[in-house]
Amino acid sequence: MQRLEITLPSPAEQLAADEALLDACEAGGGDETLLFWEPRETFVVVGYANRVAAEVNVAACEAEGIPIFRRCSGGGTVVQLPGGLNYGLLLRIAETGPTRNITTANRFIMEQNRAALASLFPNSQLPTPNSRISVRGHTDLCLGEKKFAGNSQRRRKNFLLFHGTLLLNCDLKRIGELLLMPSLEPDYRAHRPHAEFVGNLNLSAGMVKAALAAAWGANVPFSNPPLAAIEKLASAKYSARDWNYKF
Repeated sequence: MQRLEITLPSPAEQLAADEALLDACEAGGGDETLLFWEPRETFVVVGYANRVAAEVNVAACEAEGIPIFRRCSGGGTVVQLPGGLNYGLLLRIAETGPTRNITTANRFIMEQNRAALASLFPNSQLPTPNSRISVRGHTDLCLGEKKFAGNSQRRRKNFLLFHGTLLLNCDLKRIGELLLMPSLEPDYRAHRPHAEFVGNLNLSAGMVKAALAAAWGANVPFSNPPLAAIEKLASAKYSARDWNYKF
């Protein structure tokens, strides 16, 4: 598998990169890839079907000049923060393999990621026996009862994109300041406000990237990302208000 670490000039381009890489794979010009990027500024990203007014404290974002974007995959709304880490997996869809449908792909990928990150927390270092990394809901990762990663999936005919955001060393109070309570929530959240629901993993991005790359065998450098396609998609779609405020 290829490994790509990509830092682009704008949030729109970072979001466009995931879709452009999926497009390239689907068109036969790409292969399985693990990519990473780290946000350098604060911005909000709604899931494809989210209604901005129902999920985001729009007034707070506008008052602070915090931009709001929409991604190409489903799932809930997130605040991208410095101190976080984003990853994306581009995987082939095999009719008889674990990526064959949404449910099996979720289970397969989430368990791979859970095991990789759990390896960074030897049992002797856990504060309590219940402070283990687990998969909750369908695609959440938790340390104990605190969520530190949300994930979502987009599928094409031959490839899928599975991507997520990990809270490592973020200013978590910003989440409650910029987001409303979600319109949909997993049962395990139990109506907890953001401040009580999320937590940092408190690991370096380097440690997490190394663990995930080892788990996925991502050791081939990605040498030629489709920068022109990324810039075009960012300009035409991810920078457009019609897309970002679609719902």
